[in-house]
Amino acid sequence: MTKKFLFISCEEAQHICDKRQYGEATTWERITLALRLSWCRITRAYSSKNNKLTQALQKAEVDYLRHDERTQLQKRFEEELRKYQQ
Repeated sequence: MTKKFLFISCEEAQHICDKRQYGEATTWERITLALRLSWCRITRAYSSKNNKLTQALQKAEVDYLRHDERTQLQKRFEEELRKYQQ
């Protein structure tokens, strides 16, 4: 009972790691993740890569299309595609 209560699988740990990245992990999930990170090198590697990816995306300052701009672009693309299909 205690073992299942304290220890989580790699898959669960990765899911919690992702949740923690977005600030959605509960305190208990963070505790169980910390316990898993203390002894599992696979989970530590995943967490490390996840953190590096997050930092890279934050530094990139990616500029993306708003929803309305995207739909306009998609409509124009479809119109042009129809011209060439006829």
